[in-house]
Amino acid sequence: MIDDVRALAIFAKVAEAGSFSAAGRALQLSTSVVSHHVKALEDRHGVSLFHRSTRALSLTYDGEKLHQAARRMVEAAEEGLDAIAESSTDPAGALRISTPTFLENSPQEKALWRFAHRYPNVALTLESSDSQAHLVAEGIDMAIRLGQLSDSSLRCRKIGTFERLLVAAPAYLDAVGPLHHPNDLVRCDFVRLSMLADTFVLHHGQEEVTVRCEQSRLLVNSISSARSALLGGLGLQKLPLLAIADDLAAGRLVRVLPQWSLSTLNIYAVWPPSSHRNGLVKRLLEVLLAAK
Repeated sequence: MIDDVRALAIFAKVAEAGSFSAAGRALQLSTSVVSHHVKALEDRHGVSLFHRSTRALSLTYDGEKLHQAARRMVEAAEEGLDAIAESSTDPAGALRISTPTFLENSPQEKALWRFAHRYPNVALTLESSDSQAHLVAEGIDMAIRLGQLSDSSLRCRKIGTFERLLVAAPAYLDAVGPLHHPNDLVRCDFVRLSMLADTFVLHHGQEEVTVRCEQSRLLVNSISSARSALLGGLGLQKLPLLAIADDLAAGRLVRVLPQWSLSTLNIYAVWPPSSHRNGLVKRLLEVLLAAK
């Protein structure tokens, strides 16, 4: 029975995540261990739970029926554990958190360290990446995200704002000549960021100009790489002030068209609505909001 309970929980995560490898990442188990438990469950009960192919994984008829029961079992256990965590004055457990890389030394990151001090029996795993994690598939309990949110299935709360500046290295600006208006940016190279749109809007009083990054030969997938490329004199880009404050102070980067500004964007905490760690997530959210 104990083997079945463990296997059912793993089976439910595979069905939820959509693959053995994604379930393994969420559960912090190897793909082979996840596959072993699901195969053992199938063998013990003489059923096939998944249609397996090299491209997709889908539930069989028996898998659909068992998944409903497995989800109820896991949800009941999660509700019980969550109730304990929420009522305890010294909660224990674990949280996996995903943040953008540039939030280093930000009020939000410092709030995470205060949370760790306040709740010494809660283990934190912090994963910093400029790529958005799939919270359910990757077992992320909370993510900090920027700007507009596209996934309406997640719960969210605004926890701050951040400023962006259009910047470049002084040597690059000397090479391209004076820039007086956003229309002059058409002759500039942009260091493109894969997670950003190729258009943005600059504001000056009541005037707004939409800028398109038409001239570009460099594409990167992280803010740190974009910053490095800008320091190397390879173009310009809009970057969070937190990521470039030291470079601006030292003169390694300068604002482009300083009389024009970019809109301030929001910082959000987002989390899955059905997490069994909602009690811990709630406590973490309270700490993040206090740093807002």
